[in-house]
Amino acid sequence: MKHSIPGKRKGFRSSFGVLVALAGSAVGLGNMWRFPYLMGTNGGSAFIILYLVSIIFVGLPIMIAEMVIGRRGQSNPVGSLSSLTGGKRFWRFAGILMVLAPALIMCYYGVVGGWTMDYLLKSVCNSFSTNLSETDCAAMFAASSGSVWRPLIFMFVFVFLSVLIISAGVQKGIERYSKILMPILFVVIILIAIYSVTLPGARQGLDFMFRPDFSKVTGSTVLSALGQSFFSLSLGAGTVLTYGSYISRDQDIPKMSLYTAISDTVFALIAGIAIIPAVFAFGFSPSEGPGLAFVVLPAIFSKMTGGGVVAVAFFFCLFLAALTSFISLLEVVAACLSEEFGLSRSRAAVITMCFVTLLGVVCSLSCGPLSNVKLFDKTIFDLFDFTASNILMMIGGLLVVLFVGWKMKRPDVIDEYSSSGRFTHTGIYRILYFLTKYVAPVAIVIIMVFGLIG
Repeated sequence: MKHSIPGKRKGFRSSFGVLVALAGSAVGLGNMWRFPYLMGTNGGSAFIILYLVSIIFVGLPIMIAEMVIGRRGQSNPVGSLSSLTGGKRFWRFAGILMVLAPALIMCYYGVVGGWTMDYLLKSVCNSFSTNLSETDCAAMFAASSGSVWRPLIFMFVFVFLSVLIISAGVQKGIERYSKILMPILFVVIILIAIYSVTLPGARQGLDFMFRPDFSKVTGSTVLSALGQSFFSLSLGAGTVLTYGSYISRDQDIPKMSLYTAISDTVFALIAGIAIIPAVFAFGFSPSEGPGLAFVVLPAIFSKMTGGGVVAVAFFFCLFLAALTSFISLLEVVAACLSEEFGLSRSRAAVITMCFVTLLGVVCSLSCGPLSNVKLFDKTIFDLFDFTASNILMMIGGLLVVLFVGWKMKRPDVIDEYSSSGRFTHTGIYRILYFLTKYVAPVAIVIIMVFGLIG
């Protein structure tokens, strides 16, 4: 098997390119429906405080640790962990697990990405122009996601678009399109948020999100904040590690990680402001998961003035968020195939597309004709989600912090923190190292255990 040569890896051209690529990986569908709901049901701004604490003390150390491994190893998860340990089998297997996670995630995430394209087309065709009830929209979503061919066609188009971007390379593909797509995504969601807060009754939605209610803060609230900080930053799935291998030595890893976390959190808050006030303004209740985006919001769009335009803007945002996240997942697997087996990027991307499409068909059908087929009391779609999110990503994140905190030599870790002495924040580096070595592993184990038994 072939490995990349340290020091000769073509990476991102600029700091902005690094930031938008990492933000594109972090900003996903969960920011637009899960985060606002968690805020509202877990104490509003009280949850935000816990979430920010989780980001600082758990999320950032894990994210930085992944970047340290990636830039130090100059390869994908398998190649980096293998080269940094002299090819030890255990750590090579750990890298394989980190590649398996995004591979499984793509199989169902591609299906959801197809749904965003389907609903973007529906909104363009003015399908939400009449006064639709929530029941009408639920039936529409069930018909769309539960049919055989329609979701498969959109899924394939969605995956194919991602493959085209990945095949163009790191600079001409990932960086170039991230620089275009991410600013557009932020601008459009801000415009929707501005419109949303002007709706009559929007204040109730803002209170739901931001009014601190510490009586709702329990042990489960803390766990929700920890879990959201982990999943929101795409930790443990090899995406940050792989992107880290493309970061040059003149980039400040801790600072870039902080900027990424801030961008991700700001987007989630703006998305919440765009969605939740509108939900309350029209007398609906926020719900967790796809139902909010594909059932509740279409019903709202059909009732509001200018709802057709807002619908197009919203589903365009949803599509972009899904696409940028999917690209980062695809890059992990494609980079691994390319570097470990000596394949061209295009061939590696096509092979990944075939794998994702094949299993994606099964995931899609499990929402319709195969919905009665269950393993461990879960549909195939849900089983893939549970396995990737609650097991593989958790294990991946744990192995990352154990590797950086206990396996790598401390001077090597500090060398990456400081970019070989270009940046000197000794006190901060000591805190980061302590959090990586002692705090993050315990937090991940706690999240994993409660995720499995919950």
